Amino acid sequence: PASSNKDNVSVNPQSSHVVILENNQMYFFQALHPDGTVAVTEEDISEILIAIKADASKVQPEVSSRNSLGVLTTLPRSEWAAARDKIVSYSHANETALDIVDCALFVLVIDDVVPEDVHEAAANMLHGTYNLRSGDNLIDYQAGTCCNRWYDKLQIIVCQDGRAGINFEHSAIDGHTALRFVSDIFADTVVSFAQSITKTIYSDHTFFPSLIKAEVRRASVDNPHLVAPKKICFNLPPSVLDKIYFAESALSDQIVASDTFVLEFTGFGKTLIVRNKMSPDSFVQLSMQLAYYRLYGKIVSQYEPVLTKGFYHGRTEAMRTATEPAAKFCKLWLDADATSEEKLEAMREATKYHSAGIKLAASGQGIERHLFALMKIAEKNGIPTPNFFSSTAYAKLNNTILSTSNCGNPSLRLFGFGPVVQDGFGIGYIIRDSGVQYSISSKHRQTRRYARTLKQTLIDMGKLLQPLNSVKVASDPVPSKTRMNAPIKEEEVLEGYDDAYGETSDVRRESSESFDSRRPSAEFARVLRRQKSVSAQDLSTFGELIVPCISNGSEGGAES
Repeated sequence: PASSNKDNVSVNPQSSHVVILENNQMYFFQALHPDGTVAVTEEDISEILIAIKADASKVQPEVSSRNSLGVLTTLPRSEWAAARDKIVSYSHANETALDIVDCALFVLVIDDVVPEDVHEAAANMLHGTYNLRSGDNLIDYQAGTCCNRWYDKLQIIVCQDGRAGINFEHSAIDGHTALRFVSDIFADTVVSFAQSITKTIYSDHTFFPSLIKAEVRRASVDNPHLVAPKKICFNLPPSVLDKIYFAESALSDQIVASDTFVLEFTGFGKTLIVRNKMSPDSFVQLSMQLAYYRLYGKIVSQYEPVLTKGFYHGRTEAMRTATEPAAKFCKLWLDADATSEEKLEAMREATKYHSAGIKLAASGQGIERHLFALMKIAEKNGIPTPNFFSSTAYAKLNNTILSTSNCGNPSLRLFGFGPVVQDGFGIGYIIRDSGVQYSISSKHRQTRRYARTLKQTLIDMGKLLQPLNSVKVASDPVPSKTRMNAPIKEEEVLEGYDDAYGETSDVRRESSESFDSRRPSAEFARVLRRQKSVSAQDLSTFGELIVPCISNGSEGGAES
């Protein structure tokens, strides 16, 4: 954050360390050599994390909560910028500590909680848990995981039972960027597991080639000090400690007001919808509007982002689901005199209209980003804006009650986000071959009731579809041509299925060689301001050394 009310988004190509958050305390360790080769093995990382957990446990939760600097990243940006300026001006060491955090590859968050169910797990990844306790002086302190965060960085959050998630701030990057990161982690883990199984079976060790090209030079053998974890300590003035407490109180209000519910629908999915010649994404979008209409009797503004990555520096365009065909379908659904055939026809028309809108948006022919840019240019240059931008219609359009986004990727079980307006719902969904998974969030609304209505709506809409052909034993060994169904071409009905959190076109690498994770991105560096690099001397001398018990033996573990 910056006191000029404009955040600085930066990239540091020389980044080589990872920051760890445990019990509201910050640590870091060197993960890469200066030349970009990996400096630690899985065994090293495990021992480093064990050492960090042991050190962090020495501080009581009541004390760590009072000093949880990360909670300041939840403040409005101008307030966090002012607090950060105070921290930096109070001590030069504070400035170095913040630079180390800013320049990290990412932040690994270790949460000492086991979510009771999938709903709690989703909420923990979104905003952390709320667990208020009373100290010896009868003053409450926050013992939940909500303070164990640093929202200015991409965070990998790992719970005590191994459940993991990614939390990132949306203004700097779109979801597909984070999804690429998640996908590579997940796929590389699968490949590594396959390699461990087959290494004693196949003489060719490249039977399962590595997804990511990463040379490992284990530093713990020759230079263990290089990768030893260190604690990041801050010297905070009393005014900042007060600000931490106030920020935690405000954050806790937001968490108490929030509700997250997961719906994992298994009745049908992409396969059945495509078999009925409809776009899966358009079908699901329509179901969310119909569920709201069945519950409240209103057609409301519904937003879906569409990737415009076909354009240089393209991000997203807006698609609005509340179209005239969609409104007609919703109203017809509640018409007691409407037949199933009429409902099905209205459904087809509404999904077809939505798919056409997705195509226009993805090809740069949308209107909302263009209008928004014109408005901002006028504001920046002191030019009067037309009355259209202050009209009731424009305000209603941008009061997005249903903010939705589709994430079609097998590496994720769920993904979600909060509502964008106080009386709205934030709905992230993933369309599987045989199901649809939703993470639904709201503030002070009936999230569970909406989810149950959505489930019933999907069931009812599914009843209008032709079921998939079941397997039967043929009585005639020679099938008749008249009995054979023509194959369905997916590309004819999947327009709009690729979403704002996936790719709109195939992504092909330049060659068949393994991906080089250290390859510089000139295009990315042009977009973002270069981050001031933390010097190697700062990394080697800053922080309190936490000595892990890293073995100096050869790489690899004992066989079982």
